[in-house]
Amino acid sequence: MSIEIKVPPLPESVSDATLVAWHKSVGETCARDENLVDLETDKVVLEVPAPATGVIEQILIEAGATVTAGDVLAILAEGDAAAAADPKPEAAAAEESEPAPQQKKVAEKKSNGPVKTSPAVRRMLEEHDLDATMVTGTGKDGRVTKADVMSFLEEDDSSNVTPGDPDTQSAGEDAVVGFERVEQRVPMTRLRARIAERLVEAQQTAAMLTTFNEVDLTEVMALRSRYKETFLNEHGIKLGFMSFFAKAAVEALKKFPVVNASVEGTDIVYHNYYDIGIAVSTERGLMVPVIRDVDQMSFAQFELELKEIASKAQSGKIGMEELTGGTFSITNGGIFGSMMSTPILNQPQSAILGMHSIQQRPMAVDGEIKIRPMMYLAMTYDHRIIDGKDSVQFLVTIKQLLEDPSRLLLQV
Repeated sequence: MSIEIKVPPLPESVSDATLVAWHKSVGETCARDENLVDLETDKVVLEVPAPATGVIEQILIEAGATVTAGDVLAILAEGDAAAAADPKPEAAAAEESEPAPQQKKVAEKKSNGPVKTSPAVRRMLEEHDLDATMVTGTGKDGRVTKADVMSFLEEDDSSNVTPGDPDTQSAGEDAVVGFERVEQRVPMTRLRARIAERLVEAQQTAAMLTTFNEVDLTEVMALRSRYKETFLNEHGIKLGFMSFFAKAAVEALKKFPVVNASVEGTDIVYHNYYDIGIAVSTERGLMVPVIRDVDQMSFAQFELELKEIASKAQSGKIGMEELTGGTFSITNGGIFGSMMSTPILNQPQSAILGMHSIQQRPMAVDGEIKIRPMMYLAMTYDHRIIDGKDSVQFLVTIKQLLEDPSRLLLQV
Protein backbone atom coordinates (compact mmCIF):
# COMPACT_ATOMS: atom_id res chain seq x y z
CA MET A 1 0.00 0.00 0.00
CA SER A 2 1.27 3.48 -0.85
CA ILE A 3 1.13 6.21 1.82
CA GLU A 4 1.44 9.94 1.23
CA ILE A 5 3.98 11.70 3.44
CA LYS A 6 2.62 15.18 4.10
CA VAL A 7 3.80 18.39 5.74
CA PRO A 8 2.41 18.31 9.30
CA PRO A 9 0.43 21.21 10.79
CA LEU A 10 2.78 24.16 11.26
CA PRO A 11 3.10 26.14 14.51
CA GLU A 12 0.75 29.05 15.07
CA SER A 13 1.66 32.19 13.09
CA VAL A 14 3.89 30.15 10.74
CA SER A 15 2.48 30.03 7.20
CA ASP A 16 5.13 27.97 5.43
CA ALA A 17 8.46 26.19 5.81
CA THR A 18 11.55 25.38 3.77
CA LEU A 19 12.48 21.78 3.03
CA VAL A 20 16.05 21.64 4.33
CA ALA A 21 17.18 18.08 3.71
CA TRP A 22 16.01 14.56 3.00
CA HIS A 23 17.48 11.83 5.19
CA LYS A 24 16.32 9.09 2.81
CA SER A 25 16.54 8.67 -0.96
CA VAL A 26 14.22 6.93 -3.39
CA GLY A 27 14.52 3.16 -2.91
CA GLU A 28 15.81 3.36 0.67
CA THR A 29 14.01 1.61 3.49
CA CYS A 30 12.84 3.37 6.64
CA ALA A 31 11.40 2.33 9.97
CA ARG A 32 8.20 3.64 11.48
CA ASP A 33 8.74 7.02 13.24
CA GLU A 34 12.21 7.41 11.69
CA ASN A 35 12.91 11.02 10.67
CA LEU A 36 12.65 11.35 6.88
CA VAL A 37 13.00 15.07 6.24
CA ASP A 38 13.72 18.35 8.04
CA LEU A 39 11.50 21.40 7.54
CA GLU A 40 12.83 24.78 8.66
CA THR A 41 10.55 27.57 9.83
CA ASP A 42 11.54 31.03 11.04
CA LYS A 43 12.55 29.65 14.45
CA VAL A 44 12.57 25.87 14.62
CA VAL A 45 13.28 22.79 12.53
CA LEU A 46 10.41 20.33 12.29
CA GLU A 47 11.01 16.63 11.72
CA VAL A 48 8.67 14.59 9.53
CA PRO A 49 8.65 10.96 10.73
CA ALA A 50 7.79 7.92 8.64
CA PRO A 51 4.14 6.92 9.26
CA ALA A 52 5.01 3.25 8.72
CA THR A 53 7.88 0.90 7.87
CA GLY A 54 8.53 0.70 4.15
CA VAL A 55 10.51 2.04 1.20
CA ILE A 56 10.61 5.55 -0.22
CA GLU A 57 8.85 5.07 -3.55
CA GLN A 58 8.89 8.65 -4.81
CA ILE A 59 10.14 12.06 -3.64
CA LEU A 60 7.86 14.82 -4.90
CA ILE A 61 9.49 17.92 -3.39
CA GLU A 62 13.25 18.50 -3.39
CA ALA A 63 15.40 20.30 -0.81
CA GLY A 64 15.18 24.07 -0.94
CA ALA A 65 11.49 24.23 -1.85
CA THR A 66 8.92 26.16 0.18
CA VAL A 67 6.05 24.04 1.50
CA THR A 68 2.83 24.57 3.43
CA ALA A 69 0.83 22.36 5.77
CA GLY A 70 -0.70 19.40 3.98
CA ASP A 71 1.66 19.40 0.97
CA VAL A 72 2.59 15.89 -0.16
CA LEU A 73 6.36 15.46 0.17
CA ALA A 74 6.84 11.85 -0.88
CA ILE A 75 5.20 8.48 -1.42
CA LEU A 76 6.02 5.59 0.91
CA ALA A 77 5.49 1.96 -0.16
CA GLU A 78 4.42 0.18 3.02
CA GLY A 79 5.02 -3.44 4.05
CA ASP A 80 5.02 -6.08 1.31
CA ALA A 81 4.47 -3.45 -1.36
CA ALA A 82 7.89 -2.05 -0.45
CA ALA A 83 9.58 -5.07 -1.98
CA ALA A 84 8.44 -3.94 -5.43
CA ALA A 85 10.48 -0.77 -5.06
CA ASP A 86 13.73 -2.68 -4.53
CA PRO A 87 15.76 -3.54 -7.64
CA LYS A 88 15.82 -7.26 -8.47
CA PRO A 89 18.97 -8.96 -7.18
CA GLU A 90 19.65 -10.49 -10.60
CA ALA A 91 19.44 -7.12 -12.34
CA ALA A 92 21.63 -5.46 -9.74
CA ALA A 93 24.22 -8.21 -10.04
CA ALA A 94 24.20 -7.93 -13.83
CA GLU A 95 24.81 -4.17 -13.63
CA GLU A 96 27.69 -4.65 -11.21
CA SER A 97 29.30 -7.45 -13.25
CA GLU A 98 29.11 -5.63 -16.59
CA PRO A 99 30.03 -1.98 -16.06
CA ALA A 100 29.94 0.10 -19.23
CA PRO A 101 33.24 1.67 -20.27
CA GLN A 102 33.37 5.35 -19.36
CA GLN A 103 33.99 6.64 -22.87
CA LYS A 104 31.16 4.58 -24.28
CA LYS A 105 28.85 5.78 -21.52
CA VAL A 106 29.53 9.41 -22.40
CA ALA A 107 29.33 9.10 -26.16
CA GLU A 108 26.26 6.91 -26.51
CA LYS A 109 22.69 7.33 -25.39
CA LYS A 110 20.41 4.54 -24.26
CA SER A 111 17.53 3.95 -26.62
CA ASN A 112 14.90 2.81 -24.16
CA GLY A 113 12.73 5.89 -24.58
CA PRO A 114 12.40 9.08 -22.52
CA VAL A 115 13.61 9.05 -18.91
CA LYS A 116 11.52 10.60 -16.12
CA THR A 117 13.34 13.24 -14.05
CA SER A 118 12.48 15.86 -11.46
CA PRO A 119 13.00 19.61 -12.13
CA ALA A 120 16.09 19.62 -9.87
CA VAL A 121 17.64 16.71 -11.79
CA ARG A 122 16.87 18.37 -15.13
CA ARG A 123 18.64 21.52 -13.99
CA MET A 124 21.69 19.52 -12.96
CA LEU A 125 21.75 17.70 -16.30
CA GLU A 126 21.52 21.00 -18.18
CA GLU A 127 24.32 22.57 -16.12
CA HIS A 128 26.65 19.73 -17.10
CA ASP A 129 25.46 19.39 -20.70
CA LEU A 130 24.19 15.87 -20.12
CA ASP A 131 21.23 13.92 -21.42
CA ALA A 132 19.15 11.84 -19.00
CA THR A 133 19.65 8.78 -21.20
CA MET A 134 23.39 8.86 -20.48
CA VAL A 135 22.81 8.23 -16.76
CA THR A 136 21.69 4.94 -15.24
CA GLY A 137 18.71 5.65 -12.99
CA THR A 138 18.37 3.82 -9.69
CA GLY A 139 15.00 5.29 -8.74
CA LYS A 140 11.61 3.69 -9.21
CA ASP A 141 10.95 2.64 -12.83
CA GLY A 142 14.47 3.70 -13.77
CA ARG A 143 13.98 7.32 -12.64
CA VAL A 144 17.24 9.31 -12.58
CA THR A 145 17.96 10.93 -9.21
CA LYS A 146 20.40 13.69 -8.25
CA ALA A 147 22.59 11.02 -6.63
CA ASP A 148 22.71 9.17 -9.97
CA VAL A 149 23.91 12.31 -11.77
CA MET A 150 26.54 13.04 -9.11
CA SER A 151 27.75 9.43 -9.30
CA PHE A 152 28.00 9.72 -13.10
CA LEU A 153 30.02 12.95 -12.83
CA GLU A 154 32.39 11.44 -10.27
CA GLU A 155 33.17 8.51 -12.60
CA ASP A 156 33.39 10.58 -15.79
CA ASP A 157 36.59 12.38 -16.80
CA SER A 158 35.17 13.97 -19.96
CA SER A 159 34.55 17.63 -20.68
CA ASN A 160 30.94 17.24 -19.55
CA VAL A 161 32.11 18.29 -16.08
CA THR A 162 32.25 22.05 -16.25
CA PRO A 163 34.96 24.10 -14.49
CA GLY A 164 33.87 25.28 -11.07
CA ASP A 165 31.83 22.19 -10.13
CA PRO A 166 32.49 21.18 -6.51
CA ASP A 167 33.95 17.81 -7.53
CA THR A 168 36.54 19.44 -9.80
CA GLN A 169 37.89 21.71 -7.05
CA SER A 170 39.76 19.01 -5.12
CA ALA A 171 43.46 19.43 -5.86
CA GLY A 172 45.67 16.46 -6.71
CA GLU A 173 49.37 16.18 -5.95
CA ASP A 174 50.39 18.08 -9.08
CA ALA A 175 47.65 20.70 -8.91
CA VAL A 176 48.48 24.38 -8.40
CA VAL A 177 46.60 25.77 -5.44
CA GLY A 178 46.00 29.35 -4.32
CA PHE A 179 45.75 31.22 -7.63
CA GLU A 180 41.97 31.21 -7.99
CA ARG A 181 39.81 33.95 -6.48
CA VAL A 182 36.57 32.20 -5.61
CA GLU A 183 33.27 33.60 -4.36
CA GLN A 184 30.42 31.54 -3.04
CA ARG A 185 26.86 32.82 -2.86
CA VAL A 186 24.73 31.02 -0.25
CA PRO A 187 21.15 32.03 0.56
CA MET A 188 20.35 32.77 4.20
CA THR A 189 18.55 30.07 6.11
CA ARG A 190 15.09 31.03 7.28
CA LEU A 191 16.35 31.29 10.86
CA ARG A 192 19.26 33.54 9.87
CA ALA A 193 16.92 35.74 7.80
CA ARG A 194 14.52 35.97 10.75
CA ILE A 195 17.36 36.84 13.14
CA ALA A 196 18.48 39.60 10.77
CA GLU A 197 14.94 40.92 10.49
CA ARG A 198 14.42 41.01 14.27
CA LEU A 199 17.78 42.69 14.93
CA VAL A 200 17.09 45.44 12.40
CA GLU A 201 13.58 45.83 13.79
CA ALA A 202 14.98 46.24 17.31
CA GLN A 203 17.45 48.88 16.13
CA GLN A 204 14.74 50.83 14.34
CA THR A 205 12.02 50.52 17.01
CA ALA A 206 13.59 50.79 20.46
CA ALA A 207 15.67 53.61 21.89
CA MET A 208 18.50 51.30 22.90
CA LEU A 209 21.18 52.37 25.33
CA THR A 210 23.79 50.28 27.17
CA THR A 211 25.16 50.73 30.66
CA PHE A 212 28.22 48.89 32.01
CA ASN A 213 29.62 47.72 35.31
CA GLU A 214 32.02 45.10 36.63
CA VAL A 215 31.58 42.38 39.19
CA ASP A 216 34.05 40.59 41.45
CA LEU A 217 33.19 36.89 41.29
CA THR A 218 35.47 35.79 44.13
CA GLU A 219 32.61 34.75 46.43
CA VAL A 220 30.59 33.02 43.68
CA MET A 221 33.63 31.02 42.57
CA ALA A 222 34.47 30.08 46.14
CA LEU A 223 30.89 28.95 46.76
CA ARG A 224 30.89 26.83 43.59
CA SER A 225 34.23 25.31 44.49
CA ARG A 226 33.10 24.50 48.03
CA TYR A 227 29.87 22.76 47.06
CA LYS A 228 30.40 21.56 43.50
CA GLU A 229 30.83 17.87 44.37
CA THR A 230 28.01 17.85 46.92
CA PHE A 231 25.71 19.66 44.50
CA LEU A 232 26.53 17.22 41.69
CA ASN A 233 26.00 14.17 43.89
CA GLU A 234 22.75 15.52 45.31
CA HIS A 235 21.13 16.84 42.12
CA GLY A 236 22.93 15.04 39.29
CA ILE A 237 24.03 18.23 37.57
CA LYS A 238 26.88 20.72 37.88
CA LEU A 239 26.42 24.10 39.55
CA GLY A 240 27.11 26.67 36.84
CA PHE A 241 27.49 30.44 36.77
CA MET A 242 24.26 31.05 34.86
CA SER A 243 22.03 30.06 37.76
CA PHE A 244 23.66 32.73 39.96
CA PHE A 245 23.16 35.39 37.29
CA ALA A 246 19.56 34.34 36.60
CA LYS A 247 18.62 34.35 40.27
CA ALA A 248 20.35 37.72 40.78
CA ALA A 249 18.51 39.11 37.75
CA VAL A 250 15.16 37.98 39.18
CA GLU A 251 15.81 39.73 42.50
CA ALA A 252 16.83 42.90 40.65
CA LEU A 253 13.72 42.69 38.44
CA LYS A 254 11.55 42.55 41.57
CA LYS A 255 13.08 45.83 42.74
CA PHE A 256 12.80 47.48 39.31
CA PRO A 257 9.57 46.17 37.70
CA VAL A 258 9.89 48.45 34.67
CA VAL A 259 12.92 46.44 33.52
CA ASN A 260 10.66 43.38 33.43
CA ALA A 261 8.03 45.24 31.40
CA SER A 262 7.42 45.54 27.64
CA VAL A 263 6.02 48.13 25.27
CA GLU A 264 2.83 47.51 23.29
CA GLY A 265 1.89 50.53 21.22
CA THR A 266 1.56 53.39 23.68
CA ASP A 267 1.10 51.06 26.68
CA ILE A 268 3.62 49.68 29.14
CA VAL A 269 2.82 46.08 30.08
CA TYR A 270 4.13 45.04 33.51
CA HIS A 271 4.63 41.36 34.30
CA ASN A 272 4.40 39.81 37.76
CA TYR A 273 6.23 36.68 36.58
CA TYR A 274 9.85 36.13 35.62
CA ASP A 275 10.40 34.16 32.41
CA ILE A 276 14.09 34.43 31.57
CA GLY A 277 15.40 33.89 28.05
CA ILE A 278 18.89 32.37 27.86
CA ALA A 279 20.77 32.88 24.59
CA VAL A 280 22.05 29.58 23.17
CA SER A 281 24.44 29.35 20.23
CA THR A 282 23.54 26.63 17.70
CA GLU A 283 24.78 25.61 14.26
CA ARG A 284 21.73 27.29 12.74
CA GLY A 285 22.19 30.55 14.63
CA LEU A 286 21.44 32.15 17.98
CA MET A 287 18.29 31.00 19.79
CA VAL A 288 16.83 32.34 23.04
CA PRO A 289 14.78 29.60 24.72
CA VAL A 290 12.78 30.71 27.74
CA ILE A 291 12.84 29.27 31.25
CA ARG A 292 9.51 30.00 32.95
CA ASP A 293 8.96 31.16 36.55
CA VAL A 294 12.64 31.31 37.47
CA ASP A 295 11.72 33.02 40.75
CA GLN A 296 10.07 29.78 41.90
CA MET A 297 13.02 27.55 41.00
CA SER A 298 15.92 26.31 43.07
CA PHE A 299 19.43 26.51 41.67
CA ALA A 300 19.29 22.80 40.80
CA GLN A 301 15.92 23.11 39.06
CA PHE A 302 17.22 26.00 36.99
CA GLU A 303 20.41 24.15 35.99
CA LEU A 304 18.43 21.06 34.97
CA GLU A 305 15.97 23.11 32.91
CA LEU A 306 18.80 25.06 31.28
CA LYS A 307 20.60 21.88 30.29
CA GLU A 308 17.42 20.45 28.76
CA ILE A 309 16.42 23.48 26.68
CA ALA A 310 19.99 24.12 25.53
CA SER A 311 20.25 20.52 24.34
CA LYS A 312 16.93 20.79 22.50
CA ALA A 313 17.96 24.06 20.86
CA GLN A 314 21.33 22.71 19.69
CA SER A 315 19.75 19.54 18.31
CA GLY A 316 17.05 21.52 16.48
CA LYS A 317 14.24 19.84 18.41
CA ILE A 318 13.03 22.84 20.39
CA GLY A 319 9.40 23.89 20.01
CA MET A 320 8.07 27.32 19.09
CA GLU A 321 6.36 27.72 22.47
CA GLU A 322 9.75 27.36 24.18
CA LEU A 323 11.15 30.33 22.25
CA THR A 324 8.44 32.89 22.95
CA GLY A 325 7.07 34.83 25.88
CA GLY A 326 10.20 35.80 27.83
CA THR A 327 10.26 38.96 29.98
CA PHE A 328 14.05 39.41 30.27
CA SER A 329 17.08 37.83 28.59
CA ILE A 330 20.67 36.94 29.45
CA THR A 331 23.43 36.33 26.93
CA ASN A 332 26.91 35.03 27.73
CA GLY A 333 29.53 36.10 25.21
CA GLY A 334 32.22 35.15 27.71
CA ILE A 335 32.11 31.50 26.67
CA PHE A 336 33.54 32.64 23.32
CA GLY A 337 36.14 34.93 24.90
CA SER A 338 34.27 38.25 24.66
CA MET A 339 35.55 40.83 27.10
CA MET A 340 32.97 43.52 26.34
CA SER A 341 29.94 43.87 24.08
CA THR A 342 26.63 45.69 23.74
CA PRO A 343 23.84 43.10 23.40
CA ILE A 344 20.74 43.90 21.31
CA LEU A 345 17.26 43.73 22.78
CA ASN A 346 15.17 40.62 22.24
CA GLN A 347 11.89 42.39 21.51
CA PRO A 348 9.31 42.92 22.89
CA GLN A 349 11.48 42.69 26.01
CA SER A 350 12.89 45.94 27.31
CA ALA A 351 16.26 44.82 28.67
CA ILE A 352 18.98 42.22 28.23
CA LEU A 353 21.98 41.39 30.42
CA GLY A 354 25.32 40.59 28.80
CA MET A 355 27.89 38.42 30.60
CA HIS A 356 31.53 38.33 29.51
CA SER A 357 34.75 36.43 30.12
CA ILE A 358 36.24 36.27 33.60
CA GLN A 359 39.65 37.95 33.79
CA GLN A 360 42.14 37.84 36.66
CA ARG A 361 42.87 41.54 37.24
CA PRO A 362 44.55 43.62 39.94
CA MET A 363 41.94 45.42 42.03
CA ALA A 364 42.11 47.77 44.99
CA VAL A 365 40.51 45.93 47.94
CA ASP A 366 40.48 47.63 51.35
CA GLY A 367 43.50 49.72 50.42
CA GLU A 368 45.48 46.77 49.03
CA ILE A 369 46.10 45.55 45.49
CA LYS A 370 44.73 42.03 45.03
CA ILE A 371 44.21 39.79 42.02
CA ARG A 372 40.49 39.15 41.60
CA PRO A 373 38.33 37.27 39.04
CA MET A 374 36.50 40.14 37.37
CA MET A 375 33.74 40.20 34.75
CA TYR A 376 32.37 43.16 32.83
CA LEU A 377 28.58 43.34 32.74
CA ALA A 378 26.55 45.12 30.08
CA MET A 379 22.87 45.90 30.18
CA THR A 380 21.11 47.16 27.08
CA TYR A 381 17.70 48.68 27.77
CA ASP A 382 14.85 50.47 26.02
CA HIS A 383 15.22 54.11 27.02
CA ARG A 384 11.60 54.77 26.02
CA ILE A 385 10.40 53.30 29.32
CA ILE A 386 13.55 52.69 31.41
CA ASP A 387 15.36 55.72 32.77
CA GLY A 388 19.13 55.79 33.09
CA LYS A 389 18.86 55.89 36.90
CA ASP A 390 16.82 52.68 36.98
CA SER A 391 19.11 50.87 34.55
CA VAL A 392 22.24 51.78 36.51
CA GLN A 393 20.72 50.82 39.86
CA PHE A 394 19.42 47.57 38.37
CA LEU A 395 22.92 46.59 37.26
CA VAL A 396 24.41 47.68 40.62
CA THR A 397 21.88 45.43 42.37
CA ILE A 398 23.03 42.45 40.30
CA LYS A 399 26.65 43.32 41.12
CA GLN A 400 25.91 43.48 44.86
CA LEU A 401 24.04 40.16 44.86
CA LEU A 402 26.85 38.36 43.02
CA GLU A 403 29.62 39.82 45.18
CA ASP A 404 27.73 38.65 48.28
CA PRO A 405 25.71 35.61 47.07
CA SER A 406 24.33 34.93 50.54
CA ARG A 407 21.98 37.86 49.81
CA LEU A 408 20.33 35.67 47.15
CA LEU A 409 19.20 33.28 49.87
CA LEU A 410 18.00 36.07 52.15
CA GLN A 411 16.50 38.02 49.22
CA VAL A 412 17.96 41.32 50.48
